[in-house]
Amino acid sequence: MTRVRPLLALLLLGIFVYVSAGLLPLVVRNLRLQRFVEALTQSADIRTQSPDRVRAQVVERAAQLGLPVQASDVQVEITVTSARIAVRYVAPVDLPGYRVKLHFAPAAGR
Repeated sequence: MTRVRPLLALLLLGIFVYVSAGLLPLVVRNLRLQRFVEALTQSADIRTQSPDRVRAQVVERAAQLGLPVQASDVQVEITVTSARIAVRYVAPVDLPGYRVKLHFAPAAGR
């Protein structure tokens, strides 16, 4: 019994590291998209752009990051005094024997 516990702990640690290695890159890319969206809403010239142009910029950046974001996933609201961008998308992650669908919702606005 005393030998089984360390082996079981090591096995669980290995599984955790393996799953984390599969999910972590996607989470990091989502955080980069979040920072991009925040920077975009804070820029002074966003109010001079059309919502379609802003949406295209978000979709283009997501494609550069390898994220499955489509134009229909991006909501853009621009008024005279504020701008808000919300992105909702699902990213599938294939693990051996199991497929995980991660739901992300980066958003920013002022």
